[in-house]
Amino acid sequence: MSSSSDKDTQTLDKNGQEITSVGFQRFGFDCEVALDVLRSLYLRSHYVVSASESQVQELDAKEEGHGCLTQGPNAYQSKSIFHPDTQSISYTTLSRFAPVKLLPSSSRKRILVTGGAGFVGSHLVDRLMLLGHEVTVLDNFFTGSKTTVSHWVGHPNFELVRHDVVEPFMIECDQIYHLACPASPPHYQFNAVKTIKTSFMGTLNMLGLAKRTKARFLISSTSEVYGDPEVHPQPEDYWGHVNPIGPRACYDEGKRVAETLTYGFHHQDGVDVRVARIFNTYGPRMNPHDGRVVSNFIVQALRGEDMTVYGDGKQTRSFQYIHDLIDGLIALMNSDESRPVNIGNSDEFTIGEFAELVREIVEKVQEEDGIKLERRVQIVYKPIPTDDPQKRRPDTTRAKNSLGWQPRWSVRMGLEEMVRYYKAKISEGSM
Repeated sequence: MSSSSDKDTQTLDKNGQEITSVGFQRFGFDCEVALDVLRSLYLRSHYVVSASESQVQELDAKEEGHGCLTQGPNAYQSKSIFHPDTQSISYTTLSRFAPVKLLPSSSRKRILVTGGAGFVGSHLVDRLMLLGHEVTVLDNFFTGSKTTVSHWVGHPNFELVRHDVVEPFMIECDQIYHLACPASPPHYQFNAVKTIKTSFMGTLNMLGLAKRTKARFLISSTSEVYGDPEVHPQPEDYWGHVNPIGPRACYDEGKRVAETLTYGFHHQDGVDVRVARIFNTYGPRMNPHDGRVVSNFIVQALRGEDMTVYGDGKQTRSFQYIHDLIDGLIALMNSDESRPVNIGNSDEFTIGEFAELVREIVEKVQEEDGIKLERRVQIVYKPIPTDDPQKRRPDTTRAKNSLGWQPRWSVRMGLEEMVRYYKAKISEGSM
């Protein structure tokens, strides 16, 4: 396998500097983690594709293409065995947990993560676990999946609870990351009333818990609170331009009222709150069927299908990589900033340009892995959905000034890692 110093496996940030770790030491909270250790939790195969014991030892010497970005032993990977002849898998609990920091009790926090089995939540859980904190995940698995956090089940610092946040929940904790809510249009429109209930009742219950335990509370809000904006880029003091009765209103207005509720508890009851307005985020563990533009493009291109662009492709989006978002969430939680903060990447693409970039990166990865294409994937255009915003780009001045945070990952580097993740899933047969 190539070493981390080899040019083809280096991960470079926007300034051309190699990224070897994520996180930082700021606000009295150390959240720095080696990138290789973090990648080992999501970029490797989930099972050994053989009943041969020797292959477990050989995996480091001969890793499949999708694992070329990771280094280090396979000691932390599941020893489950896949039987290709019968398309069955033999699961086992015989796997070693990734090493976590050993913190003194005075530094170790009890952290509750609602929606912790989802895309963003699972990456946050990985980071908090590796840092040595005690983490409890609350999830009803409507859009989340046990597999995203299964590598921590049984760890003494970890607890997974199947629970719907619209019902009260009692626990002792120091910090609450409230991420629970379906976030992609097909999921939040599936049951619009339940989406609104989750945004309001779920936030009400978690704020009540924060009030009782005196825990610091962070809610993951969204750029959707700005609707189809008339101001560009969008600063935090922009009130938004939202259709309150449109097909996206259950999510947009749900998050707006959740923010209102959060500041109601802050002003009335003194609850210590943080509000993160998250812009478009992509990365490994995104549900490939959730209708989001990044996952749609990558999966279509990997399968040799034509890539679907809705509208004329001139609407713009900004995309941030998941590790940058987790850095931002942890920075906000541990800072003194109680105003809403945009967390996103200000690099703006038209959807048409982004489709071409994804196609280029998929072709690059397939070429590196020796896959010959029968034909080049084409980009096709279809009618645009109702109330789809024409422009979306964050003004991240507040995050830069208050948190010392700005995105490090280039869109290209993040996309390549995500392409390899989906390629691994397809080769496993799990997607």
